[in-house]
Amino acid sequence: MSFNKDESAGFLANHMARLYAHGLHERIRPLGLAPAQFMCLLELWEEDGITQKALRQRLDVEQATMANTLKRMERDGLIVRRPDPADQRAQRIHLTDRARALRDDAIAAAGAQNRASMANLTKDERAQFVALMQKVIATMRGDAQD
Repeated sequence: MSFNKDESAGFLANHMARLYAHGLHERIRPLGLAPAQFMCLLELWEEDGITQKALRQRLDVEQATMANTLKRMERDGLIVRRPDPADQRAQRIHLTDRARALRDDAIAAAGAQNRASMANLTKDERAQFVALMQKVIATMRGDAQD
């Protein structure tokens, strides 16, 4: 059986993701953020006070990975964890003022990375590319619609 990595969606997606993550990291590093922290912040900027479980599910990461990321974010003064009043076993993740203050600069940095990574695509190609990625993600999550 033959395998051509240059025609493998999985290989190419992984390679692209690593390059994108590196570029994003370089852009958000001056803000004191790492890519995993930024992904959590994107969710929390949309809905502050969600549970750790909900955050993990939205980002499709393992529990141990999420726990480590949140531990670093707490250490760095980006979040505080509070017990869920309805379920003492659960924790709700809340943004600090420091994290709220980083929002505009971090989103601008991500926007710059997005523009740089797709600079050689036309407007229509960018829209098609994003739509196809969303479709593949939905399929892999098992929530694709026919």
